[in-house]
Amino acid sequence: MPLILGTNSIKDTAFSVDNSVRLDGTDDHFSRTLSQSGNSKAFTFSCWIKRSKRNSDVPRLLHFGGSSASPTHYISVRFRDDQNGRLSFYTEAGGDGFQLNTNRLFRDESAWYHIVVAVNSAATEEIDRQKIYVNGVQETSMSSSTAMSYNADLGFNDSGNVIYLFRKQEDSDHFPGYACEVAYIDGQQLTPTSFGEFDSDSPTHWKPKDFKDDVTFGTNGFYLEFKDSSALGADTSGNGNNFNYNFGATNQSTDTCTNNFCTFTSTDPSASNFTLSEGNCKVNKSGAGAFGLYGTNIMLSKGKWYWEVKFTADAGSDRTRAGVAAYESVTGTSTVAGSYSGFAFTCNTSGRFNIVTAGTDNEINGFNSYSTGDIIQFALDMDNQRLYVGRNGDFFNYSSSATGGDPSSGSGFVTNNTTVLAAPVTPYAGHSVGVSGTSTLEFNFGGNPTFSISSGNSDANGHGNFEYAVPSGYFALCTKNLAQNGG
Repeated sequence: MPLILGTNSIKDTAFSVDNSVRLDGTDDHFSRTLSQSGNSKAFTFSCWIKRSKRNSDVPRLLHFGGSSASPTHYISVRFRDDQNGRLSFYTEAGGDGFQLNTNRLFRDESAWYHIVVAVNSAATEEIDRQKIYVNGVQETSMSSSTAMSYNADLGFNDSGNVIYLFRKQEDSDHFPGYACEVAYIDGQQLTPTSFGEFDSDSPTHWKPKDFKDDVTFGTNGFYLEFKDSSALGADTSGNGNNFNYNFGATNQSTDTCTNNFCTFTSTDPSASNFTLSEGNCKVNKSGAGAFGLYGTNIMLSKGKWYWEVKFTADAGSDRTRAGVAAYESVTGTSTVAGSYSGFAFTCNTSGRFNIVTAGTDNEINGFNSYSTGDIIQFALDMDNQRLYVGRNGDFFNYSSSATGGDPSSGSGFVTNNTTVLAAPVTPYAGHSVGVSGTSTLEFNFGGNPTFSISSGNSDANGHGNFEYAVPSGYFALCTKNLAQNGG
């Protein structure tokens, strides 16, 4: 069965983007106050983004204008989630508003999108003055639009004005998700081919390219590559237009537009009493409720895969779980306990491992109890239909009810239940019926270390960032590994 990651996520590319930034959608943002004026008639904004949540907000990618709370001149690139995910460009120029709102909706939380907004008010033809492109193709079908006046001075790029990335001027409408290859070209209206290209071997696949030396960024232009975790706001265009930001080094991620990592999806219809954050890798469960499951954006039928889960909050008696489930159990076709099949490490102090088949919950005792803050390791061998579970660097040995399991040699697996493992499966988070309490689980599939990474372990292909060593022959859940090792 194929993976369920979005478009532009499978094909490998010679140009590799190594880092992105993860944004929580609550407060995370970049800002820079202009020290000199630039061009307020022509610009190009380009970025790659992967969404992680939609609600009634209007999350910003770029908001650029006056320093006051209600500027009279500004430009804004945003998603209209109050209109189900339309992409929008809007500018306010002293009472004159110009806008484009797409008919197309952008709601795929597994996909990386390349967004380009290109403006030139001096263009002779009205239709050429403001353009939106997604994945190399111009958006021409608009739900609403207002023509830009000829040679309009938009007035947003003056000294003293402020550029915000991923929030609105008024400290609202924050963007939740991932971003990479963020660039602003001051004074030129460019096309997407300045930043990316269609793959010659796969003509529908749009991919980034190395453009840094081929464009002139202009006075207030910038290029954010997020290469340095200690300086995520560093401008690498050569202009030195560095940004301030309000988060730490762990917001750097290896989930990028050239290597898409596994995450959860906020629209899973079988989830109950869960909320997602930190790029859809942090799962919080609160209160009692019906049986629920959260699945990821990937299903697996072959290969060997590794990931980690940290339990950062535990109600003690709560029955929150992390593990592997049959993919159909978390797609909305099977949302009740009586239909659920999978394996889970139970989030309580007993540290039980559960094998569930068609709603029958069989607990395996004897595993060591755990403390809040421990990291649970999962090694899934779909080739031999085996699952291994570890804690803080030591894998359990099912036969002896102790440590000493070894995924690399094939010893000590906790289950080889073919009823579940013969079918496509997915990592999941879940909880039992009617159990109250609050639990927080932080998943790291290799691209999103929401918890502190002290060791920086990658797999044999050099992908992922884990706390503990990846067992030999096992790999992080990302598209480069899936393309090479199957899924």
